[in-house]
Amino acid sequence: MAALLARHAYIADVGLSTSLFLALKMGKAIFLEGEPGVGKTEVAKVLSRAFAAPLIRLQCYEGLDINQAVYEWNYPRQLLEIQARQHSNGTTHVTRDIFTEEFLLKRPLLQAIDQSHNQSPVLLIDELDRADEEFESFLLELLSDFQITIPEMGTLHADYKPIVIITSNRTREIHDALKRRCVYTWIDYPTREKELEIVRLKVPGIAEQLAGQVVDFIQAVRREELYKLPGVAETLDWAEALGHLNTRVLDTAVVNATLGIILKYQDDVDKMRGQAVANIMAQIGM
Repeated sequence: MAALLARHAYIADVGLSTSLFLALKMGKAIFLEGEPGVGKTEVAKVLSRAFAAPLIRLQCYEGLDINQAVYEWNYPRQLLEIQARQHSNGTTHVTRDIFTEEFLLKRPLLQAIDQSHNQSPVLLIDELDRADEEFESFLLELLSDFQITIPEMGTLHADYKPIVIITSNRTREIHDALKRRCVYTWIDYPTREKELEIVRLKVPGIAEQLAGQVVDFIQAVRREELYKLPGVAETLDWAEALGHLNTRVLDTAVVNATLGIILKYQDDVDKMRGQAVANIMAQIGM
């Protein structure tokens, strides 16, 4: 599993690789928690590429409900069908068979178990902690039996069970009933060696000295008391930005000028700019 992910430019440690392997073998969803920007969402994208499988993404948000996540009826089309039947057949059986798949709008969760698939799709339920707690109940039937019940039609089953990836930034706790149906893994900030390997892989052509300096600086920033610490995504963005600036070696001026790439809150930028940056530069021997 680690080799498969590496072939598609994702560096995974043994814990994540093992969890993914077991989730696939046991037919369970995998639940990934961790700080923003550590590569949780990217796991689903990589698996989609690795298995040449369609990626179906449900981006969670406050107020998400069954109509946006599972299905809803195409009421305008149903109304037009009723009117057409009234014109052609009078009033006899005008509402018969309007609750069929023809009039169903399939949202991501229902798309994931659609019987039209000829292989298992990858279903990404991204940032579940942003959705309301009540929404989690919609997922229990899907995660237990890979089926969804629609009152007007009955229970729909998947011919090919989707590969389900659920992510959370842990802004709130997810209910135990959902976690029990998943293989759980926490993705932490990477070690220096792992992050350096990621930078080399994702930012080809970066000078070896600059790559090491970028990683050392980011690792030091994560030890500071900040509102939002930079993730791997910010490391890669910064490395790319420094390339656009033709930077060969980090210096205090370029770091202060590009803090907005790695820090996303003005209070954090103000706290780091100036002396704090100079102190970190001295710590990492620059």
